[in-house]
Amino acid sequence: MAALVLGTMLATAQTLTTPYSKIGYGILSDNASSIQRSMGGVGYAMQNGRTINAMNPASYSQVDSLTFLWDVGIDLTNLWSKENGKSGYSFGGGLDYITSQFRITKNLGGSFGVVPYSSVGYSFGSKLDNNATETHYGSGGISQLYLGFGYQPFKGLSLGANVSYLFGSTTNQTLLNKSNTSYFSREMEVRDWNLQVGVQYAINVSPSDRVVLGITYQPKKSFHGHTWGVVYDSQDTKQDTVGYTSLKGKYEQPHSIGVGVSFEHAHRYLAEVDFTYQDWSKAKYTPLEGFEVATLKFDKRWKAAAGFQYSPNRRGSYFGAMAFRVGGFYNHDYINITGNNVRDYGASMGVSFPVPNGKTTVNLGLEWRHRYSTPNNMIKEDYLNITLGVNFNELWFWKNRIR
Repeated sequence: MAALVLGTMLATAQTLTTPYSKIGYGILSDNASSIQRSMGGVGYAMQNGRTINAMNPASYSQVDSLTFLWDVGIDLTNLWSKENGKSGYSFGGGLDYITSQFRITKNLGGSFGVVPYSSVGYSFGSKLDNNATETHYGSGGISQLYLGFGYQPFKGLSLGANVSYLFGSTTNQTLLNKSNTSYFSREMEVRDWNLQVGVQYAINVSPSDRVVLGITYQPKKSFHGHTWGVVYDSQDTKQDTVGYTSLKGKYEQPHSIGVGVSFEHAHRYLAEVDFTYQDWSKAKYTPLEGFEVATLKFDKRWKAAAGFQYSPNRRGSYFGAMAFRVGGFYNHDYINITGNNVRDYGASMGVSFPVPNGKTTVNLGLEWRHRYSTPNNMIKEDYLNITLGVNFNELWFWKNRIR
């Protein structure tokens, strides 16, 4: 029950008021923490025992033996949009994710938490003939409750896996208002399992330089759950459920591959580049008759990201213990609207503030992104996201020496 409550909070918090989320499963998430979003969303090759990296479970093997980590992220979003010369504005946000990481035994670490999988959120309308109005609403999302393990069989190599429970629901509703009111709503509810595996290999190229290669893989699978339509007419004063059907065999997620490489120098400079590939064009998505366009299709999704972090001196002054980050990304999304592919790109920056007398850090990030469609640019969107993450690093396993 607690997981369902957290998932509902996450799905609601991730509601970005964008008409693009009307398509498919909505806007997809990459499980990036506030730290990683400040670096353009990289993480496949990120390896640090003091932070949680849910993007690649192999990283859990590097957790500090004396600590228990918690990471809580909050996201606040300002959105400016423009369509056919008309401008719009919206604001939203809330809880983004909750994750934890801990050491189990030597070379074996674990993690669990709740992270978003996708989000749906929009509201727009138009006037029809005869003074009728048509309004479109969307809300909800899919969350992941995961449990993961990372193991280092020998120095340099780390293996890991995340087992997730997908849950949540989305609603896409069209409201017609003339002499009477009627609406058509398409509902989807997901209850399913998911799997992600990861590998990281660290190479010490010199006493002060280290390179990490990271790879993740998520297999193609059919979703489990149900979808149905709801029809209502005020003249009938009755709500009807139509087209109730199982998702199995009709709705899928594709194979997903993530590859990254990072370079660290003297524990002060960290640079990483990542690439993500998901062939959504080969994943089944069966439109619900009468509620979606029968020709709806998806595109191949790929994303390139790069990030840089500078940590002056972890053991020095307060300023030296801070970390400064910048990054950027380009995303060719899976969403396709009448032959127009949706894409977005952006840049980010952030800083970590250590809490005095402890290892806990407060991570503040600023992210700008631009979303559009091509070849016909139907809606232009500019986002300004403020991300706030608190990384609690507690010495739960430290034993005081009795004298």
